[in-house]
Amino acid sequence: MSADSVTLTCGTQVYRIADMAGAAGDDLARLPVILRILLENVLRNTGEGWDAAVSAIRGWLEHGRSEREIAFLPSRVLMHDTTCGPALVDIAAMRSSLAEAGGDPNRLNPVLPVDVSTDHSIGVDVFGRTDALKLNIEHEFQRNAERYRFMKWATHALDGVRVHPPGTGIMHTLNLERLASVVTRFSRDGVQWAAPDTLIGTDSHTPMINGIGVLAWGVGGLEAESVMFGMPVTMKVPDVVGVHLTGSLREGVLATDLALTVTERLRQIDLADRFVEFFGPGVSSLSAGDRAVVANMAPEFGGNSGFFPIDRRTLDYLTQTGRSAEQVALVEAYARRQGLWFDPAATPRYTSTISIALDEVEVSLAGPRRPQDLIPAGATASALAPLLAGELNPSSEAQQPGDGAVAIAAITSCTNTSDPRLLIAAGLLARKARALGLAAPPWVKTSLAPGSPTAERYLQRAGLLQDLEALGFAIVGYGCTTCIGNSGPLTPAMSAAIAEREIVPVAVLSGNRNFSGRVHPQIDAAFLASPPLVVAFALAGDAVRDVLHDPIGRTSTGIDVRLADIWPTGAEIDTALALARRPEDYGAAYDAAEASADWAKFDAPASVLFPWDEASTYIRRPPFASSGAGSRLGNYAATPLLVLGDDITTDHISPAGALAPDSEAAEYLVARGEDRRNLNVFASRRGNWEVMLRGLFTNKNVRNLLAPDLAPGTTIHAGSGERMALWRAAELYARQERSVTLLAGERYGMGSSRDWAAKGAALLGIRAVLALGFERIHRSNLIGMGILPLRLPADRRPEDLGLGPDDTVEIDATPEQIHPRTSIRVRIGRGGVYDSFEAVAAVETGLECEILKAGGLLPLILRRAHAADAANGSSAPVS
Repeated sequence: MSADSVTLTCGTQVYRIADMAGAAGDDLARLPVILRILLENVLRNTGEGWDAAVSAIRGWLEHGRSEREIAFLPSRVLMHDTTCGPALVDIAAMRSSLAEAGGDPNRLNPVLPVDVSTDHSIGVDVFGRTDALKLNIEHEFQRNAERYRFMKWATHALDGVRVHPPGTGIMHTLNLERLASVVTRFSRDGVQWAAPDTLIGTDSHTPMINGIGVLAWGVGGLEAESVMFGMPVTMKVPDVVGVHLTGSLREGVLATDLALTVTERLRQIDLADRFVEFFGPGVSSLSAGDRAVVANMAPEFGGNSGFFPIDRRTLDYLTQTGRSAEQVALVEAYARRQGLWFDPAATPRYTSTISIALDEVEVSLAGPRRPQDLIPAGATASALAPLLAGELNPSSEAQQPGDGAVAIAAITSCTNTSDPRLLIAAGLLARKARALGLAAPPWVKTSLAPGSPTAERYLQRAGLLQDLEALGFAIVGYGCTTCIGNSGPLTPAMSAAIAEREIVPVAVLSGNRNFSGRVHPQIDAAFLASPPLVVAFALAGDAVRDVLHDPIGRTSTGIDVRLADIWPTGAEIDTALALARRPEDYGAAYDAAEASADWAKFDAPASVLFPWDEASTYIRRPPFASSGAGSRLGNYAATPLLVLGDDITTDHISPAGALAPDSEAAEYLVARGEDRRNLNVFASRRGNWEVMLRGLFTNKNVRNLLAPDLAPGTTIHAGSGERMALWRAAELYARQERSVTLLAGERYGMGSSRDWAAKGAALLGIRAVLALGFERIHRSNLIGMGILPLRLPADRRPEDLGLGPDDTVEIDATPEQIHPRTSIRVRIGRGGVYDSFEAVAAVETGLECEILKAGGLLPLILRRAHAADAANGSSAPVS
């Protein structure tokens, strides 16, 4: 390290720390806190180039933006089971490729700690019973045994990989309550150092940890693999948008309401590849739990982060969750010394700012199809009206669900269950409703899936768990469940009403996404809500009423009960929370979960190379995890395989939920001996590229605009005019040596970070994706697979181009032409008539250019490993 360092004394310990004040001088206080953390990182990790990196960050102050690049090295990586699974399959395959070429597979070993949660595949098979948790976890182990053995192989074969077994909670809650240190300590060359705790995570909601002052953001599994092997995250010095908060939340308004309000406000501006930082006096009025709820929604409002700096509220949270007094003292001492301590009166330089008055936030919902579509909590009926064709078919007193009936009411996801205050509020509402004799109609599927096992302890101590259970909200698991689409089957009454009377059902959940079909394939309308509102809608049984003012139920004596009668006060919540919370619960709950006997009994291979089994339906060696067939760049004419509209999410591209028994993927599995009635979910099959390939774009809401009546997951083969599954057409085009491309509208790839949305495109042979706009993580994943993302001009909307299967898209994008944000000539040919225009390469850094020229990130990693072997005298060839 070339930059100067200084010492920090905390208690009896002396630490080395980067000299931020010496490097930045008076500019330090003017920088957003996010850029101060990046400054510390480059000072500590950049080596001899640190002065150029510091100059880039300080130079940002002039305009609040910069095109200069810096390299960021996080201190750790966080993954979950259904993103780590494909990443580990990639690593296993690359190890095999390296060994087959005469290289040393041990070169492919993580160089920093990797924590893996097991949270994304548990489903709500059983609900409304006190043994639901036990039974659902049993199903989880039965379905995923092979996948879990593979994950255990990785813990033996790869250094620093730690898997947290099923039952330990959602990765972001685990990070908040157990893993994050805020300030990390480590030894370098025998010297004890202190530095900010930083990470990247293979889930778009990784920024939840921003709520306690930890800088982190979500990436795809491919980018995480590169970081695991020592490659930095290369980035422009980022734009930072400041959100100025004033006032405080009013009585009855909760953190969820604020998070949805922030999402609605920030989605109105372009936050692609931008970071968001909160500042102003209103920040101090928010607890760490409040902040984490807001930060969790960063991907929904389109930013890389939702950052809250360290202050007294951060220290309170660390103490409340059982962190040591020594660690809490270090966090305060370090933050104050390094200029990272929050000052509510400070106004740093930002790229741009907006203001939000906390005292103007209302009790709210978002929906029915996008998380940014904010509405007052009582306006669900009008929001649903466009989805209800013809006359409303209401629910009846005879227990018959009608249009707008609540099919699913789920307290789910890290977003709102990581904040104990929100679960306590739901429990108090349940207690009051239970005392009045209220109950949910039989068609409502109710569930409670907290972010961690600590929730059971504090709800039990507050005496609220039984009240929730009495209304059907028994704990069904500690995982993503309904929020990720693993909601399980609907109630028989609801399924019958959908099938026989074609009613329009609704889901209400405390999650972060409500895209059509995401929560359940039969549900197109879903509302995001706070946990107590979820309980209220379950009691009401439908969303075609004003839940704030209309009755939501009746007592046994026929008296109407309204929400105001059972809504808990802030004082009631605080009193119950004080009774419920114990710092010692956190370590004890996680220790008990980590000691899972079911997990311990799994055996796993102890070999350096993974023993591939061609008969496996879960783990298959992927064709793309090799040195590759070369770059996809070039000058070529491509056939449009898919033409899509706006808001195509990664759920639309690559599903996570249950495999339909009549699908192409199901036929593949059944032909290999699987039971058609129990095919598990796509999220669990991500280690099998054949299954994932057959699921691409099969979401019922995907419309391939090559023809008005094309079924999801299909295309028209150019020349023959035959309609066929996308994967079959891709095979045929490959045999014909014909290039293919994809066109899409705004916000292409929004939603989850899943890299399979890009891996699938690569398997389809797509060389470039042309879209009006890309979401950040998917754009990065496309590049990671060697696919060129091109931004279309605003006047070339795909739905207006009138493309047919026999038309061509000519792209002039040779490797020599690829530079960050360069113009690329595109020519579209339709019946001999050509339309030429300039698109912009959505490529941001020199490293991304290198990845595209190498044919993708995995080939680049392998080539570097081959080169390292060659430099050390190995006989392995260098690609």
